[in-house]
Amino acid sequence: MVYVTRKEHFNAAHRVYNPKWTDEKNTEIFGLCANPNYHGHNFELIVTVKGRPNPETGFVADMKKLGDLMKRSVVDKLDHQNINLDVAFMEGIIPSCEHIILEVWKILEAEINQTMPEVKLHYIKLIETPKNFVEYYGE
Repeated sequence: MVYVTRKEHFNAAHRVYNPKWTDEKNTEIFGLCANPNYHGHNFELIVTVKGRPNPETGFVADMKKLGDLMKRSVVDKLDHQNINLDVAFMEGIIPSCEHIILEVWKILEAEINQTMPEVKLHYIKLIETPKNFVEYYGE
């Protein structure tokens, strides 16, 4: 099995808070991330697919096609958006990186299965800051 990886970027704002809690409790649990005026990040989305190289091309996956799929199905929906207010697939979900990556996995897995059946989604990583990131293997 060969693993190939593509990275894309997007900028987005969010507020991590639980609407069932008071502002005080949200600040206690989430700190500055619960700022009522939101805050932003320069995110990186890293996607790894796995498969066998095609004997005619030598490719496991067409990386341009994978990048275009990532942009169309995820990045374009998040880039320069407020995740709390503008992103349909995050509606009603606390926009922690953990929740974002779970929703992104669902979207990418379905798109890859439909348009790139020669590979399987293996892994995604969402980098929020140089110090904070989440990883998911679909488990």
